[in-house]
Amino acid sequence: MKIALDAMGGDHAPAVTVEGAIEAVRKSKELSVILVGNEKAISEELKGKKYPHLLIKIKHASQVVEMGESPVTAIRRKKDSSIRIAVDLVKSGQADAVVSAGNSGVVMATALFLLGKIPGIQRPAIAAVMPTLKGLFILVDAGANVDCKASHLFQFAIMGNSYARSIFNINSPKTGLLSIGEEDVKGNELTKEVFKLLKESDINFVGNVEGKDVFAGEADVVVCDGFVGNIALKISEGLAEAIAKMLKREVSKNIRGKMSYFFLKDVLKNFKKKTDYSEYGGAPLLGLSKPCIISHGRSTAKAIKNAILIAGEVYKKKVIEIIRDEFSDENSKPVIHMERKVAVKK
Repeated sequence: MKIALDAMGGDHAPAVTVEGAIEAVRKSKELSVILVGNEKAISEELKGKKYPHLLIKIKHASQVVEMGESPVTAIRRKKDSSIRIAVDLVKSGQADAVVSAGNSGVVMATALFLLGKIPGIQRPAIAAVMPTLKGLFILVDAGANVDCKASHLFQFAIMGNSYARSIFNINSPKTGLLSIGEEDVKGNELTKEVFKLLKESDINFVGNVEGKDVFAGEADVVVCDGFVGNIALKISEGLAEAIAKMLKREVSKNIRGKMSYFFLKDVLKNFKKKTDYSEYGGAPLLGLSKPCIISHGRSTAKAIKNAILIAGEVYKKKVIEIIRDEFSDENSKPVIHMERKVAVKK
């Protein structure tokens, strides 16, 4: 499996992207990585490092997309950017998946423009994996779509279910709708409409899930629009980091705290690991015709490594094909029927 990595994407590129690529090919011998970006800068980072040379190649790209650039401007004016060249490698079949920690808006727009959507999909969605008291859950959409229709969220639920089944081997994923209350009548007009669609579908729908309950692990897939999802994701990341800092501060306040750290260090280490975004690497943009993984702009080498491994898993376990099958002519009839139902009501 060949993974095209945007080596210039992220706050600490290309140092962390190169290191992450090396760690990834060391971890999995099934993978090879194409580092896309400034050849000179990438070569400098590789110099002196021990790695399997046959599994890491460089593809030169003369331009870099900055974090503040608009997708329209980047697509029109930077046709030789590391993001575009990486995505184009997947389009041409020279790579099986693409990973980028660069400008997420540009990554999404470029991937959509070059790779296209799976037939039947209205909008792609970001599926972020997050920890719970019982394991993990998938938050979809985590930021790709700010304004959504009920039919969009219904499709997000289907794609999230496909991802949960294929990657996490959950036969019948429990799906919840993120809302302001557990009762059927709670929420805005959008969530109320989506609730009806999910309730009438074949999806294992467990009802509304409140923000305070998403980490309890009652749902394997939590559905929402990208505006709410991205806020939920960022608040969760910030809270986890704040708690870790608070614990560290309290432990170091006095000698008793420092002594207790000796007994608690393994517990604190496990807590940090479970709440560390780098453990989950990146989030797939579900609904595209090829695998595309979006990573955090602050990604470390560890996060990049895990994002590459996720890209390999998405390709290997045929997530795209599974979603495509869900939206094939035969399987999409219930979806189309429900979408028409929504349109008639409105």
